[in-house]
Amino acid sequence: MSGKDVVLLQGNEACVLGAIKAGMNFFAGYPITPSSEIAEESSIQLPKCGGHFIQMEDEIASMAAVIGASLTGAKVMTATSGPGFSLKQELIGYAAITEVPVVIASIMRMGPSTGLPTSPAQGDVMQAKWGTHGDHPVICVCPTSVKEMYELTIKAFNYAEKYRTPVMLMTDEVIAHMREGVALKDDYEIIDRAKPVEKPSPEYLPYGIKEGEMIPPMADFGTGYHYHVTGLAHNETGFPTNSPAINDKLVRRLYDKVENDEANISINETYMTDGCEYLIVAYGSVARASMYTVKELRKKGVKAGLFVPKVLWPFPATGLKGVMNDKIKGVFVPEMNLGQYVSPVTECVAGMCPVHHIGKVSGELFLANEIEEKIMEVVSK
Repeated sequence: MSGKDVVLLQGNEACVLGAIKAGMNFFAGYPITPSSEIAEESSIQLPKCGGHFIQMEDEIASMAAVIGASLTGAKVMTATSGPGFSLKQELIGYAAITEVPVVIASIMRMGPSTGLPTSPAQGDVMQAKWGTHGDHPVICVCPTSVKEMYELTIKAFNYAEKYRTPVMLMTDEVIAHMREGVALKDDYEIIDRAKPVEKPSPEYLPYGIKEGEMIPPMADFGTGYHYHVTGLAHNETGFPTNSPAINDKLVRRLYDKVENDEANISINETYMTDGCEYLIVAYGSVARASMYTVKELRKKGVKAGLFVPKVLWPFPATGLKGVMNDKIKGVFVPEMNLGQYVSPVTECVAGMCPVHHIGKVSGELFLANEIEEKIMEVVSK
């Protein structure tokens, strides 16, 4: 890689370029700090490649617009933060049950409510998993760098198209607003939703799947296929049903198509985990501070290692269990919240060793020495 291949980009700018690389041709959103640059850059870049940008009157309308556009075959994204993410939840559930591919970028800031709009936080992690009601599929990618904002945005679109589900791209304000040199490659895999092979007919089943398969092909509105889309429990025709057996089968399929493929969806990074005795699990900007923490602890003779989930949901149980061993004396989960991702980590570790949470909710990013001090308190006992 030569210097001329490197472009200086902000995280939010890299998100838009990744989305366009993945095929995004429609964006609907409403400005909200610290995600506003995603909408702004989309309004500039989409018209250049034949795409469409629209600023809606609010976050709910934005979510409805991208669902409608996706049904016509468009690759779509919306972007928000904090309060706007809360407003989108009902329609995220609608996209989940109707199996409409949508990418939602949510840049986390301090809350609750309006909170600190310009300050970083990681307080929406559980909202990404359980924000909308009912049992539903969740895929949530979490970049730790500007380069990953580009690459994981492409992944988010691929996941949405492959699994026919809303996918969340979530990171904190630090990653969204920092600027780094990024080499933009051309060799990324791009996935498009599967289309029906049969021609339009009155017998067409929009949610019909073959035995052993989990995801139905998706026809575009306006191409001759006529079908019903509803947020109610529905059968293969798309029309509502009160059948307990059909509803049970529907909800289980929606959930299982993601959770049962966790090992193939997960993207994890490990650092100095071979033979480590103290493992840090961190994501977003905290992962970057934690890497420096590991280096400093190693200088002091503490065998520390780092596990970084780049996909928060489905929870990367396969990857984390693969790192755990009987030498590990403690797991530490530093987060810019009061304890959200530490819960599934604790459940996954299941008594193999103590799990310690390191929380921060001051609206400031983690410093490496803060994490180091908390770990040393445990190590020195």
